[in-house]
Amino acid sequence: MHRYDATTEQTMQKFYGTLTERDKRRYAAIEALKLGHGGLVYIASVLGCYRSTITEGIKELEAMPSVTRYTPRLRQEGGGRKPYGQTYPDIDAHFLSVLQDYTAGDPMDDRVRWTNLSPKEIASKLADIHPIKVSVTVVKKLLKKHDYRRRKAQKKLV
Repeated sequence: MHRYDATTEQTMQKFYGTLTERDKRRYAAIEALKLGHGGLVYIASVLGCYRSTITEGIKELEAMPSVTRYTPRLRQEGGGRKPYGQTYPDIDAHFLSVLQDYTAGDPMDDRVRWTNLSPKEIASKLADIHPIKVSVTVVKKLLKKHDYRRRKAQKKLV
């Protein structure tokens, strides 16, 4: 039987510690099968697990179907925070009602609008007036969605 060097054994132990219980059994079983006769006892001593654990892993490997479907997803779909439009379906109307008194624009071009409120002020007004708590990032997205531009002072040379 071939023994691994000390560096490889340490690497195996580190990796083994990061695995789930099922994956630990299977990894130990693969290593033991790779080494052949005497590999089970050797791998059990290197990884610090019981021989019965490795035996159970070998049984699991033998019971696996020949064709397996790989699913990279470990977590269930649908987790995480929902989009603000789904959490607050009427956020656009409330957003525009907050900006109604603070909106200005170009009289020559209806598409150019701006507000004198900062995104932070808009977020706080949404929280105060309507029960909507959103971040500054969401407010910036809403400003962009509704074609609000940032007003900049223009300097001209005369």
